[in-house]
Amino acid sequence: MAASEVAVAARPAGSKGPAAAAAAPPAKVRDPYFDNAKFLAIVLVVVFHAVESLRDVPAVRAAYVFVYLFHMPVFIVVTGYLSRGFTRSRDRTRKLVVQLLVPYAIFETLYSLYFWAVSGGKPLEISLQRSSYLMWFLLALFLWRLSTPLWQRIRWPLGVAVGVCLLAFMTDLPRDLTLPRLLGLLPFYVLGLMLRPEHFEPLKRPAARAAGALVLAAAFAGALTVGRGWTIDLIFWNDPHHALGMSNVTGTVVRTAMLLAATVLVFAFLAVVPARRTWFTGLGAATLYAYLFHGFIVQVLRTVDFYEIERLHTVTGAAAVGAAAAVMATVLCTRPVVRATRRLVEPDVNWLFSGRANS
Repeated sequence: MAASEVAVAARPAGSKGPAAAAAAPPAKVRDPYFDNAKFLAIVLVVVFHAVESLRDVPAVRAAYVFVYLFHMPVFIVVTGYLSRGFTRSRDRTRKLVVQLLVPYAIFETLYSLYFWAVSGGKPLEISLQRSSYLMWFLLALFLWRLSTPLWQRIRWPLGVAVGVCLLAFMTDLPRDLTLPRLLGLLPFYVLGLMLRPEHFEPLKRPAARAAGALVLAAAFAGALTVGRGWTIDLIFWNDPHHALGMSNVTGTVVRTAMLLAATVLVFAFLAVVPARRTWFTGLGAATLYAYLFHGFIVQVLRTVDFYEIERLHTVTGAAAVGAAAAVMATVLCTRPVVRATRRLVEPDVNWLFSGRANS
């Protein structure tokens, strides 16, 4: 969800006439398909954070489990795919720090300050190595991208990543550096790295769209029925087997099934994503803004006991909250919001670096 993962190269400042244009590097054209996918995925993220406190409604709980199986894996697969060209060159590393590590440090601090302000006198604690609330994803994404050259050089990278994932839940891991999720969701990043443009072409066919819709509908039906007995903590990829009441053998089988199910749902979701430009395509370039800011709104609603309103704890009430959250996600991706908050999300931190970037 970095703000400019496949940025359209702007014309260099000060360039004049055909000669300067000819000397400029060719522009990178954004693929509307991936911007559409990112926008639709961020809407799901925002909506289901907004209705999280309404999971006592059975239909909401089922929808929550269903969506949580694949919404972050979608982002991770797409991000892995868009990270295939990452190298540890000075320029790429510099961009990585600016696009991910700096926003992480800023918003981890802001979220920590907010939780301290509403905590009722608890001491202030800001820990950049132990992320709070939403910020785990930026930290994990930073570390996944740093590991890209490794996965591109070893044999059987996806098999190794799956093995790492399954072993990670056999014991307690420290929460520093969001380690359980970092390792647990790693296979989706590596899968994205292995994909090529031709792998997405079959997903854009009408037959694939129909099949994808059927798969998603069947999975939701499963969450409404079989999924009612699931331990909901499973879908957070954060706890070892014993903490969820499973042996390592049972837990490994369950996690393997979850990896397979999530992968199927990721491709089913991508099959229903429009490949053409739509009214929301341009918003897909700013999903980082929606991700970073919506959490404050959700937390304020919790602080003022908004979710204590009894009528919200119905299918109709939850649907209304979800619809409002979808609008909120859309607004947070718009140009006015991006312009107003760009210095906070993408501050100028050139002073951090020595020398000049080559790009």
